[in-house]
Amino acid sequence: MAWMWRFEKADGTETSPAVEPEEFSTQGDAESWVGEVWKELLDGGAERVTLFEDGTEIYTMSLRAAAES
Repeated sequence: MAWMWRFEKADGTETSPAVEPEEFSTQGDAESWVGEVWKELLDGGAERVTLFEDGTEIYTMSLRAAAES
């Protein structure tokens, strides 16, 4: 299984991340990574991230919402 993130601007268009991700072998590894670098991703222009498992969308979350909480 491969877990990957997609990065989007506020308007939903895909953007390149400020921190280059790897391909993760577990969901926990992918979530831990985004938890460590979400501020850098947000500062770099990514507003939302979507997690995929082997090409299947699992969920989308707002980095802006994380910053406001």
